[in-house]
Amino acid sequence: MSKPDSLSILTIGNSFTDSLSAFFPQVVESAGAGLRFERANHGGCELHRHWSYIQNEERDGVYRMYQSYQFKMREVLAKEAWDVVTMQQASHCSWRYETYQPFADNIHAYVRTHAPQAEVMLQQTWAYRADDPRLWDEWRYTPDYIQKAAEMGVTLPEEGMKVGQAGMYEALTEAYSTLAKRLNLRIIPTGYAVELTRANDPQPFRNYDPDLLNTLRWPDLPPQAGDVVGTTWWRKKPESGQMEIGRDCIHLNQRGQYLQACLWFAFLYQRPVSDVTFVPEMIGDDDALFLRRMAQQAVDTFPQLQR
Repeated sequence: MSKPDSLSILTIGNSFTDSLSAFFPQVVESAGAGLRFERANHGGCELHRHWSYIQNEERDGVYRMYQSYQFKMREVLAKEAWDVVTMQQASHCSWRYETYQPFADNIHAYVRTHAPQAEVMLQQTWAYRADDPRLWDEWRYTPDYIQKAAEMGVTLPEEGMKVGQAGMYEALTEAYSTLAKRLNLRIIPTGYAVELTRANDPQPFRNYDPDLLNTLRWPDLPPQAGDVVGTTWWRKKPESGQMEIGRDCIHLNQRGQYLQACLWFAFLYQRPVSDVTFVPEMIGDDDALFLRRMAQQAVDTFPQLQR
């Protein structure tokens, strides 16, 4: 397979591919490669919701759900000779394969119809940071979400389960691997790269007692270094005017966004991350080198299907 000098890439996803906009273009440019990168994403969007949007677009002449509600999915797929189109499951359903189908099959077939030249790939998403309460509390859904899922024929993950970080990663990896085998697709192993950084970081993130959040006063924050996922900050509650700690334990932070960008470059362009010269201002050179090494290791060692 020849190494491409330039790629046109479209993501059908959610915030877990929106994060590529932070550093992916700069990473590619610094290596002397070309990129056309566009997104057909909605925050938190599951495969079943993407498929429902596509179906509604096909039924209604004016209904448009993509790229600031200006385009139908078929129009997005036709506007460029995409080299790569990616899809993924939303993180809160990623660890249960029954939520993928039949929607993943349907979206894959739709892309193959309207962008036959493109290689469809899966982005393997990642497990939440260890302090996310959803990993340890019993899994629950709102009544509204349950009703909408039932209307779409979606089998939701069982309520009351406690998955844990390792359990979430193992289950989502099995789900993506099952889908990749079914559709003969390659996996972009972002989640695996996240796990490698967690395992090899010289000072890894250590979870803390949740009660700590009730004892801290501004500007002190709980520990958050040592992971590529998650950000913690202070914010003012609009109803009371009092300060509180906000946590995002599921999205990539800036270290994670750089890791993701380097991984996608190495995987899609089939070139070593040593070709990348861009380093974000907020990431030290030694840490950037570590993150690039983890990205390269993920590309080199993640087990792909023999195609």
